[in-house]
Amino acid sequence: MKLWYGGKIYTMKHEGDWVEAVVTKDGRIVAIGETHELYQTYKKEIEEEHDLKGAVMYPGFTDSHLHIIGHGERLMRLDLSFMKSAEEVKQALRQHAEQLSPGEWIIGDGWNENQWEEKRIIHKGELDDISSDHPMMLTRVCRHALLANSKAIEMAGITTDTPDPQGGVIVRDEAGETTGYFHDQGQELIKKAMPEVTPEYLRKATELAVKDMHTYGLVGGHSEDLNYYGGFKKTYDAFTDVINEHDHPFRAHLLVHHGVIEDVDQEGLGYKKGTRYVELGALKIFSDGALGGRTAWLSEDYSDDPGNSGVAIHTKEELASLIFEARKRQMPVAVHAIGDAAIEAVADELERQPLKTGERDRIIHAQILRPELIEKLKGLSVVLDLQPTFVASDFPWVLDRIGNVRLKSSYSWKTLLDAGIMCAGSSDAPIEEINPLLGIRAAVDRRATYDHEVYQTEERLSVHEAIALYTTGSAQAIAREDVQGKIQVGFVADFTVLDRDLFALKSHELADANVMMTVVDDQIVYQR
Repeated sequence: MKLWYGGKIYTMKHEGDWVEAVVTKDGRIVAIGETHELYQTYKKEIEEEHDLKGAVMYPGFTDSHLHIIGHGERLMRLDLSFMKSAEEVKQALRQHAEQLSPGEWIIGDGWNENQWEEKRIIHKGELDDISSDHPMMLTRVCRHALLANSKAIEMAGITTDTPDPQGGVIVRDEAGETTGYFHDQGQELIKKAMPEVTPEYLRKATELAVKDMHTYGLVGGHSEDLNYYGGFKKTYDAFTDVINEHDHPFRAHLLVHHGVIEDVDQEGLGYKKGTRYVELGALKIFSDGALGGRTAWLSEDYSDDPGNSGVAIHTKEELASLIFEARKRQMPVAVHAIGDAAIEAVADELERQPLKTGERDRIIHAQILRPELIEKLKGLSVVLDLQPTFVASDFPWVLDRIGNVRLKSSYSWKTLLDAGIMCAGSSDAPIEEINPLLGIRAAVDRRATYDHEVYQTEERLSVHEAIALYTTGSAQAIAREDVQGKIQVGFVADFTVLDRDLFALKSHELADANVMMTVVDDQIVYQR
């Protein structure tokens, strides 16, 4: 047995509830209460004592939607996310090209023209000027768009006659020539031309990501990676090789992209099957794109792009068929849906094909809503995976996209919670920073990074509600709220220990806390 004491321990059973000490055994919580009483009761069985030394313990934080291997890649690749202009991006690419072997791909992640002084899209001609020998792929921050130079486009076999794929766009100029900008499924044309990744590469990316997440107090994450790196088996093996009982304990819940569901069948796996720390999750489906590239599917046109209401990745019949495939396997679905038209299409289909297993479906993002859609969601067995930091990164530019009228029921985290809709908190890393404290701060403060203004004060969450997104909310998303997300007898011994009490801080100070310790299955996996 292990005794954890010496600091305030918030249980998250209800707001303000805390205890002095916790006793754990074999990865489970066996008792909570006052230090003296627990010590007296279990002193003959306690083998380890962990003094928190005034630090504050919370249930282990879990990110309910991210891309673990993608986060590892961001740590390995050229990071463009903090650059403030197209010229700064191009200079970084020039310097990076000098370090590469002839013909090696230049891969960059995270550019965001909305953060630039001049908001424009870099043309392939500019990339060609940097290098015509190196094929180039630069992924936008939203991961729903990329830039490619002429070398990469040539290797992909794309010409002026190549049609737009279903659910994707090849951006062209007035003469019909490709500009080097690709949206959603259009990106796959470039990605298929890239060299296949090796198992060693995947293991390295996974290990880097898990170690980094531990430093931010994350004990687990619900990730979507299995369809992008050369096949299900290779990617799944990277997770099970890295995340195991002895090396890097981390609760990885892996969404199953519909493109690999038959591979899962062939391996004899299924929903919630896997290893002690790696399990398979819901069937992942994309229903639309993203707001940044104006491909999120809206019921009315974009305010700054009349005639464009976004992209439906699947037809109504295709969406119904994919959900039917999940139901055949008694699986929930997890559907990416940002725009209100996409959310409505998904909600209608979930209503027609209800899940009958007691689990819950998931809608990922759910940013643009209408009041009647919120009412519809109340009647469904569904959890919404929210990204609170989108408030910090999307404002004020998102106002140009959707206008003030639609804003009234968009990014409405407080309205959703007050309506009784289950919500979980996530980063969507590598799209946003992995640190859950940034999400907690954004949910409470709602302050934009760009102009430091506060948006929609009526949608601010309390500190308890914000922390709950990453604890009880993430547990509800996978129907594990009976064993995860709280410090309670019988629950898993997963803890996030910070150097200060989040409930005692001002809203803008919430991300200033430091992680002192991360505990998974009563094992210390990170200590500051």
